[in-house]
Amino acid sequence: MLRIAVPNKGSLSETAAEMLHEAGYVGRRDPRALTVADPQNGVEFFYLRPRDIATYVGSGALDVGITGRDLLLDSGSSAAEIASLDFGASTFRFAGDAGRFDNLSDLHGVRVATSYPGLVGDFLSRNGVTAELVRLDGAVESAVKLGVADAVADVVSTGSTLRAQGLEIFGPVILESTAVLIAAKAAHPGIETLHRRLQGVLVARQYVLMDYDLPANLIESASAITPGLESPTVSPLRDKDWVAVRVMVPRRGTNQPMDELYALGARAILVSPIHAARL
Repeated sequence: MLRIAVPNKGSLSETAAEMLHEAGYVGRRDPRALTVADPQNGVEFFYLRPRDIATYVGSGALDVGITGRDLLLDSGSSAAEIASLDFGASTFRFAGDAGRFDNLSDLHGVRVATSYPGLVGDFLSRNGVTAELVRLDGAVESAVKLGVADAVADVVSTGSTLRAQGLEIFGPVILESTAVLIAAKAAHPGIETLHRRLQGVLVARQYVLMDYDLPANLIESASAITPGLESPTVSPLRDKDWVAVRVMVPRRGTNQPMDELYALGARAILVSPIHAARL
């Protein structure tokens, strides 16, 4: 069986479980369950702390897992990222007292509080900066006010939490993180199927099917509006002067191409969701 590590809690947990369900796998019904077997699909799920998943996968104890790119890099695990899963996005930045820091080099010799010492330490080292890292498990933004550190390195969304503590963001982006699929060095043959299924879920979430009828002499013009992933599917209709067109289009912004197609001469324009896909 393919052994899959899944986040048991936190911001990644719910979406990861939804993706696996949409990919056709059995999920856990009891939130306290630590393992769930899915013999029909040849997999077994292990529900673990997100921060531990990279360690388990890198050691070879588990074959593949879903975790954050930030957690993978912070762990120092030998596990490898094999795909981005397009959820759980986060941005890591430095912050300090307003007006004190301008550049990354200003961190030389100061204390930097973070929950990701491996990730931040590696970033500073690559940029030739030597600082004292103070590891905290949470509430990093309070470290400066409480005198534990001179600056912080943390996840930033709007920056409002940092500003509330009198801090301002400075320096370059440390990392743009997202949820990722990771695997051990010894690749299990079942990983390819899992990867393909999850990619199918992403496609189904990002695209819809658009169908419309069109005068046959306008196919080229319509294809410029809705080119599809490769090319539109064009089928003849009873009226030889008309054709039926089916094409995949991005889910966001479908009304604009519908308006353009209608103005061109297309009719019976329909949009349908995609429940599963293999590309």
